[in-house]
Amino acid sequence: MIDESAEYLGTPTGWRHGAVWTYLLMLVFSLAALIISLGLSAETLLLARNPGSKLDCDVNSVISCSTVAQSWQAEIIKFGDMSFPNAFFGIAAESVFVTIAVLGLARISVPRWFAVCTWLGGLAALAYAYWLFTQSVFVINALCLWCLGLMFSTTLQFMTLSHATVTVQNLPRLNGTGSSFRRALDTYYRLGADLLVDVLWLAALIAIILVKDGSAIF
Repeated sequence: MIDESAEYLGTPTGWRHGAVWTYLLMLVFSLAALIISLGLSAETLLLARNPGSKLDCDVNSVISCSTVAQSWQAEIIKFGDMSFPNAFFGIAAESVFVTIAVLGLARISVPRWFAVCTWLGGLAALAYAYWLFTQSVFVINALCLWCLGLMFSTTLQFMTLSHATVTVQNLPRLNGTGSSFRRALDTYYRLGADLLVDVLWLAALIAIILVKDGSAIF
């Protein structure tokens, strides 16, 4: 809870909270996610042309990209008798996030609704990546290195997108009943608490992987 009587210092300023740094990081992580999606798509097409073949990332029964790629979770979007690999939609989504990051770097002003939709789109992409991650770890019982790379890059992308949404796009606005929440967000970024949370967040993901399948990895 933020003390309303305390002096409000406003939106965090400085290079770490500016458009150049936040959107540059978002661009890097979005490009990484795009490249991984392209690689995953190529592996998917290779497996489709050569059913039953081993992929380069098939290390053992647990670290096996082909096992994940041949599961129903790898193609959840269907139109009639046709199904489409998730990686294809990853290419489309990450291309959009790359474009948004470039717009941010260029400091092009966007409408409030666009910034809100961008953050919600980032949240949806993160939720989708985590659903696939939990399915891979706990249901399919196999790890896809491409998928893990995409999950981590999507997580980092969302972290930087959220940072930019607050400090650059100035959302949510400081008015009405949302004032306390906005002050809390500004304090969160000003004190650098986001860095600690981000590290713990990534560490938690790594811990889940190691606890569940550490013996197979090492």
